[in-house]
Amino acid sequence: MARFVLPSKTLAFSKRSLLGLISPVPLQLNCSVNCFQNTAKSTIRLRHFLAPEVNLRRKCCPFSPSESRIKQVSKRQICSVATEDLAKEVEEPKMETPKEIFLKDYKMPDYYFDTVALKFSLGEERTIVTSKITVFPRVEGSSAPLVLDGQDLSLVSIQVNGKALKKEEDYRLDARHLTILSPPSGRYDLEIVTEIYPQNNTSLEGLYKSSGNFCTQCEAEGFRKITFYQDRPDIMAKYTVRIEADKLLYPVLLSNGNLLEEGDLENGKHYAVWEDPFKKPCYLFALVAGQLQSRDDMFITHSGRKVSLRIWTPADDLPKTAHAMYSLKAAMKWDEDVFGLEYDLDLFNVVAVPDFNMGAMENKSLNIFNSKLVLASPETASDADYAAILGVIGHEYFHNWTGNSFYHSIALVTFGHRIRISFGNDIRVTCRDWFQLSLKEGLTVFRDQEFSSDMGSRTVKRVADVSKLRNYQFPQDAGPMAHPVRPHSYIKVYEKGAEVVRMYKTLLGSQGFRKGMDLYFKRHDGQAVTCEDFFAAMRDANDADFANFLLWYSQAGTPSVKVNTSYNSEAHTFSLKFSQEIPPTPGQPVKEPMFIPIALGLLDSTGKDIPLSTIYHEGTLQSVSSNNQPVFNTVLRVTKKEEEFVFTDIFERPVPSLLRGYSAPVRLESDLTDDDLFFLLANDSDEFNCWEAGQILARKLMLNLVNDLQHNKALVLNPKFVEGFKRILCDSSLDKEFVAKAITLPGEGEIMDLMEVADPDAVHAVRTFIRKQLASELRAEFLSTVQNNRSSGEYVFDHPNMARRALKNVALAYLACLEDQEYTDLALHEYKTATNMTEQFAALAAIAQNPGKTRDDILHDFYGKWQHDFLVVNKWFALQAMSDVPSNVANVRELINHPAFDLRNPNKVYSLIGGFCGSPVNFHAKDGSGYEFLGEIVVQLDKINPQVASRMVSAFSRWRRFDENRQKLAKAQLEKIMSVNGLSENVFEIASKSLAA
Repeated sequence: MARFVLPSKTLAFSKRSLLGLISPVPLQLNCSVNCFQNTAKSTIRLRHFLAPEVNLRRKCCPFSPSESRIKQVSKRQICSVATEDLAKEVEEPKMETPKEIFLKDYKMPDYYFDTVALKFSLGEERTIVTSKITVFPRVEGSSAPLVLDGQDLSLVSIQVNGKALKKEEDYRLDARHLTILSPPSGRYDLEIVTEIYPQNNTSLEGLYKSSGNFCTQCEAEGFRKITFYQDRPDIMAKYTVRIEADKLLYPVLLSNGNLLEEGDLENGKHYAVWEDPFKKPCYLFALVAGQLQSRDDMFITHSGRKVSLRIWTPADDLPKTAHAMYSLKAAMKWDEDVFGLEYDLDLFNVVAVPDFNMGAMENKSLNIFNSKLVLASPETASDADYAAILGVIGHEYFHNWTGNSFYHSIALVTFGHRIRISFGNDIRVTCRDWFQLSLKEGLTVFRDQEFSSDMGSRTVKRVADVSKLRNYQFPQDAGPMAHPVRPHSYIKVYEKGAEVVRMYKTLLGSQGFRKGMDLYFKRHDGQAVTCEDFFAAMRDANDADFANFLLWYSQAGTPSVKVNTSYNSEAHTFSLKFSQEIPPTPGQPVKEPMFIPIALGLLDSTGKDIPLSTIYHEGTLQSVSSNNQPVFNTVLRVTKKEEEFVFTDIFERPVPSLLRGYSAPVRLESDLTDDDLFFLLANDSDEFNCWEAGQILARKLMLNLVNDLQHNKALVLNPKFVEGFKRILCDSSLDKEFVAKAITLPGEGEIMDLMEVADPDAVHAVRTFIRKQLASELRAEFLSTVQNNRSSGEYVFDHPNMARRALKNVALAYLACLEDQEYTDLALHEYKTATNMTEQFAALAAIAQNPGKTRDDILHDFYGKWQHDFLVVNKWFALQAMSDVPSNVANVRELINHPAFDLRNPNKVYSLIGGFCGSPVNFHAKDGSGYEFLGEIVVQLDKINPQVASRMVSAFSRWRRFDENRQKLAKAQLEKIMSVNGLSENVFEIASKSLAA
């Protein structure tokens, strides 16, 4: 599953800045390996190479008088799942407490399925699904009851070997299962007819309607909403699918595999038959039917094979698919050049739908994507959107070789038989069982991070990835939802898995990592594997000793590493003493020391890297040179609770540059002074650590000022911080996108996470104070930055232009925060003259920081211009929701009733509700109004879409981090949610574990 809309583990937008909505490094997703060295400088060449003439395949029927039968869906309604009003709440029986299922509870099925023939008669009022399944027992001669999963289904008939079964006598039916009591002992045919109502399916699981089109989402347990089935991924079968529908309303009929036949039927209907020759689990089943057109292209592989590429969307959106096609071809080319991996099928289909819980789903040969991750044009999409599409298209494609998986999607918890298992989807190597999910997820995330890095700025991408890890993963590691990379009792797509893969590359180098990957594919092509298999391939290919590295997969929590340094001027040695500690987490009170690679360099007094040759460790002198030549970077392997490394032949006290490139996902604490950090900020050759030094200084400054504010002391900004900030801003030798990141202060959530008791009001006040002070003291430099980075040229998605826009937009936001009419007018000018969404929206965001008539007028103007485009309107919702204007909850409540908002559309929920939760000062309001609002929404949303509701309720998960009053108010909302009858398992999981923390 793709990583778009921050499923379960995050909400919607980082509060690092309002520019999170338009920044080229998206904060919602991590779209986040060398066919193109320095590809940022050759993007135009690459685009030309990858973009031969494209034709647009039209699949709509010609206009005729009878077309009046087609519902005309307005642009405002295009995201609406259903056109009828939401059903009123009905009294539901008190639910049973969901039961958590552990790995040890897993049992093999009693029956397997060989072939599945599905027939869909799609209708406006109801859809009839006929399934014919060939069943055989796992143990020959067994006749145990066959238990099939089913939810929200109306059973029409059931037959075994052509004989109709009688209820109670031959089968039992309840709200969740259909049980055949005494099936035949050998192989037999099972035929089931069900009636379903996709137009009323607001959960967006199973078969549902999106903007008038039929669409499916079966991962993880959506197939049970289509027909009765063993809805578990270890049931693999070959599928044949016949789809029948009104030809005028649904001219395009798609499913997995190959199209066998199609033709016309009576009464204006037509049909299509698809056959998938490969066995697959039911969660990879896909069906799409509706008014669609496709952009067609072709990719020629390294070996000369031709692969057909098609991206399907509603007709009006087809022009916005060019970038998605470019991204797909770039990913295919990159994977060949970097990993030697060639696409092994003849067709790659993508369908974009506006109503989708996740980012994308890589159903076999029929990928379904959230429209946000396919559609882009310069006028309607920001640099962040373009980058997101590039990364997620790449991510889904890369799963062809490294497992069919679901990136950062939903909270995959095994409650009440909700088992999530992940098997392959015509992929080459995948996971043996669902507890190995982090293997393929981590590996594929790492690959798409590397891909995005090669397509842009590697440093900026690394900064974005680490920022997301710290803002979302680290808080989770310290909360009630903490779990290992490979969990024991439940599964959650885990961002840290990519960092574990990256550590292999750090330890082995690029060539060693490639050797390990080659051996991994050679050993396991076509197999389902474990984390130990990947570890063994990396170890064996390089004859390496990784000691306790596998603990990364089994121990939860974020390791804390402390470093104390000392210099011996007589012996010319420099010592680093490391100690590590992993805090207790649920179920793991005591932890073993981890294997932590610490990449570092030492800087001399001129700022140059010192050559490194030898090091004392555990009583022996070890060489760190390469081919008898000194090196300037090395990797220390910290594997014990306390450990010392001593560099020799160091002739002056150096300043160490620690954890270069963020070589391990740990919290690092060192004895570096502020002077050392300012020195690194100005001189470190490792650009990530240059940024990191500035962030550490900013975090220390903000925490000190918070303490001053809490003790009623006057706030004073350190002049050295202003000077260092100015030096970065004015350094023309630096990458502009890097500068934009470097001059962005740490987010409020990041600072609160470092406090013993989080104080959102104080942190917000301090961050606002620093931004205004910097803007006031450097207004001339900021103004020059805005003026020097304007461009009236055509929009180009490449790194130089993205970097220019990013720096200009950050500078404009600083100036606008001064609430000076001169700079408000400047922002208005930038808004009115902008030629692309990135710069127009940045100007809007700059103005919207400050409440008043100008803000209200410009927001009204923006909506008036873009009310016809639902994706742009979502940006408008998010900008207002995440605003820090006082008492913003009242504004958000009003927006809930806006005609463009629909609680049934996930993207709108993520924008408005998730956006509001991204404003700590308003969500954590002292009066509890933010908590009350979210509690109400979660209860409403859970009746509509439990998956989305579970993501929203996760905002409560760290309620114990706050003061007693806020704890009381948040706890009351969690208890209120838990008291609701019929609460979904998804929401129950998050709420119950949060309360129990």
